[in-house]
Amino acid sequence: MNLHPITVIEITFTMLFISALFATAFFIPKKKRKLGFYTAGILTSLVLVFFMIRPLWIHYQVSIKKEQLTHYLTNQYPGEEWNITQNIGRQYNPYIFLVEFQNEKGWNYHYYVKDALHITQNGLSTPDGVDHIEGKHYQPEDW
Repeated sequence: MNLHPITVIEITFTMLFISALFATAFFIPKKKRKLGFYTAGILTSLVLVFFMIRPLWIHYQVSIKKEQLTHYLTNQYPGEEWNITQNIGRQYNPYIFLVEFQNEKGWNYHYYVKDALHITQNGLSTPDGVDHIEGKHYQPEDW
């Protein structure tokens, strides 16, 4: 199983934190040890729930933001067609979408979606061999 370095760091620090909690609970006086283990167990459960829910939450948010971007593009460029994709990987912001318009093949415009009212174009990728960076859908006022 190949894990991304960010994931390895998160798991390592979480395990160290949980181990420190249980070690602390073990070394406190006997009268309060049970409470310490309960607290460490509850915090461990909360961390596990967080790591289980976070990917689902991000996936849910991405689907909402993709709909918001589609609505924005429909208003901004009526009558045009496009393809919306994302960069794959933990190191990329999940709320930045790559838009390739059908009438401008090879050009990918990078849109950041904060919410329905705050959508900005914050980058673009040009096809190989293109000298100019101003495509048909270039919005320099957003940069």
